[in-house]
Amino acid sequence: MIIAKTKEEIELMRESALVVSKTLGMLASEVKPGVTTLYLDKLAEEFIREEGAIPGFLGLYDFPNTLCMSPNAQVVHGIPNNTPLVEGDIISIDCGAIKNDYYGDHAYTFPVGEVPIEVTKLLTVTKESLYAGIRELKIGNRVGDVGYAIQQYTEAHGYGVVRELVGHGLGRKMHEDPEMPNYGRRGRGKKFIEGMVVAIEPMINMGTKNIKQLRDGWTILTRDGKPSAHFEHDVAIVNGKPELLSTFQYIYDALGIKSDEEAEFRS
Repeated sequence: MIIAKTKEEIELMRESALVVSKTLGMLASEVKPGVTTLYLDKLAEEFIREEGAIPGFLGLYDFPNTLCMSPNAQVVHGIPNNTPLVEGDIISIDCGAIKNDYYGDHAYTFPVGEVPIEVTKLLTVTKESLYAGIRELKIGNRVGDVGYAIQQYTEAHGYGVVRELVGHGLGRKMHEDPEMPNYGRRGRGKKFIEGMVVAIEPMINMGTKNIKQLRDGWTILTRDGKPSAHFEHDVAIVNGKPELLSTFQYIYDALGIKSDEEAEFRS
């Protein structure tokens, strides 16, 4: 069952989402060759607690860390470790926080130094597909409309859309109804309702859509070893239209990037 949020609850969720947004912004300038993902994880935990929030992933389903850190061919759910990042890597950082009893949860895939042109294109197309999906989150549409938009956009570039992992509703629990696949058929699935809040998160592979899991029980990798990208926003339906609760602006400010990509999703 989809749990609609009141306007007041959506504002509380915006605070939770912004803790995550600020955390990712803080990390943006720290992602560089020689840095370990475990170091970044420690920074994130300290920052989230300083913001008056609780790390949302730490201990969730027994996950051992604050961040899911997934470099290169890792799709999602990578566990932070002491292996330094190197020039040319990419790293998906997925972060969650609890504030006011509500979750924020979103992700950004960072290049580490200079990355190959074809990898840069994967990151660009995956992030563009996120907004293609968000545009379909409106009254009158269904879950399949969002998935269809993401799938069509990314498969047109020859990329693989992961099937086994999906976006989700968000609220007092990290995972609520509805599931939000990144593939689908128009007009299929649950109807969208006013006040719903979801995390939309394309997980797009440069090659095959197929994945495998490491023996650690968490880390998901592409089956062919090619890179994967992951971007995620928290979005509410307000007055029938999609409104972003999260933002990448803190990341862009840290990296000196100019972008107006979020403007259409602000009230």
